[in-house]
Order: sequence, then structure tokens, then C-alpha cells
Amino acid sequence: MKIFETKTAPNPRRVRMFMAEKGLLEEAEFVEVDIEKGENLTPEFIARNPMKKVPVMELDNGTCIAETMAICRYFEEAYPDTPKLLGENPEHKALVEQWLRWIDFYFFLPTGMCFQHTTGYFKDRMNPIKEWGDECGKQVLDFMAFLDKHLEGREYICGDTLTAADINAFTTLAFARVVKIRIAPEQASLQAWFDRIKARPSAGA
Repeated sequence: MKIFETKTAPNPRRVRMFMAEKGLLEEAEFVEVDIEKGENLTPEFIARNPMKKVPVMELDNGTCIAETMAICRYFEEAYPDTPKLLGENPEHKALVEQWLRWIDFYFFLPTGMCFQHTTGYFKDRMNPIKEWGDECGKQVLDFMAFLDKHLEGREYICGDTLTAADINAFTTLAFARVVKIRIAPEQASLQAWFDRIKARPSAGA
């Protein structure tokens, strides 16, 4: 199988970390896509993902699967003997899903909007609205404060082991640095959690 990605982008990093935690990086060939140059806008790429986003996984039978969590779900189901990152039982799976939704809607999405609307990175293909980007940055800071409080006395976001919730939140927080968003000095729980995840080998995958 092949995974088309932009290695520096946060969504592909989510997939890489997920696969690394499962020991599955050797199962796929990673193909770099230069989104700044618009390689994701070519007819060949659009045929794989009409949404024109990375990552995209192409299976050996030609099936293409886009969207980060859909790809992660594939690996969770296709390799059942690897560590469970989407939940161990019905209750845990539901809680992980809850956190994945929260992280996507209230953390990752506004971080991405802050990046797109304040940096001008995609100004050749969108209409950046700086005021919206600034507002999204404030939403990111609000969620970080919420997450810091949640992590008091906890090693991981959801349960006693690392899950995709930790991976998605970690990669989002790491990416937020490109828009100069940092963990506040008083957010000790969030900082300790970030340092724990950063120390894992998968963080460097």
C-alpha cells in the first residue's frame, strides 16, 4: 500500500504516529506530496482524493481512503493484534471517539484556520480573512486551558494508556507553534503531558 502525505503537515503526522505506535510503518510506502507547489491539485492526485487533501492511502487493490481517522481506523481493524489506540471496550471506544471529536472541532480545526487565515500560506488559492484567523487562535488558547485542567492528575487524555486522542492533540499542539501559540507557563499539566508524548519514539516518526 502507499500513503500520499506531506510529512510536515499535522494530519499526515497523526497517521505516522498512529502507525508507529502499532509498529506498522514498514507496511506502507510513503509518497511525499508538495502541497505548497500544488501537487495535491493535479488530476492524478484528485483522482485519489477529490477533496485534494493529504493524507491519502492507496491499497494494493487500488482502493483509495482519505481522511486521517479513516486511515487510522483501517489499521486498527486490519491489525487487531497491535496496541488498541481507538479504545479497548465499548465504553472506552465511545470516550475516545468523544475526545477525537472535541479535539477535531475545538482544537485542530481552529488551529488550521488560524494558520490558513493569518500566514498567507495558501493565499494563491483562498481568500484569507485575518480577523477570522485571529479569532480561531483565541479558540485554540481556550481549548488548551480546558485540556490543561482535564490533564491534572492524568498521564493520558482518555484512560490509562495512550490513544489516538493523545496523538491528535499532541500533533495539533506541535503544529500550533507555526502560529506562535505556546503552552502557557502556568499550564503545568499540559506541559508535562506534552513532554511525555514528545519523548515517545513515535513522536519522531
